[in-house]
Amino acid sequence: MDIKVTQPALNWFKNEMDAEEGDSIRFFVRYGGYSTVQEGFSLGVNKEKPEEIAASETVDGIEFFVEEKDLWYFKDGNLTVKFSRKQDEISFILE
Repeated sequence: MDIKVTQPALNWFKNEMDAEEGDSIRFFVRYGGYSTVQEGFSLGVNKEKPEEIAASETVDGIEFFVEEKDLWYFKDGNLTVKFSRKQDEISFILE
């Protein structure tokens, strides 16, 4: 699994979550919400240190990652994280 964080999404994390070099951002599975990937589940985001990384990407010194225990959600796909200015929100695309 690969993770790609686009530049507009990176800027969003820096502005909205005060992410800076040395920080880690986790994408995790949560019960509820809406997802086209796994019915009844959605992705959450939190600034925290990793425990068991399954996949990660570091951009501008910020590590974006998924833990081993959440890997099932992605069905062997790759995650792209984008920011939509029109909707003013982060979106997750699984390919």
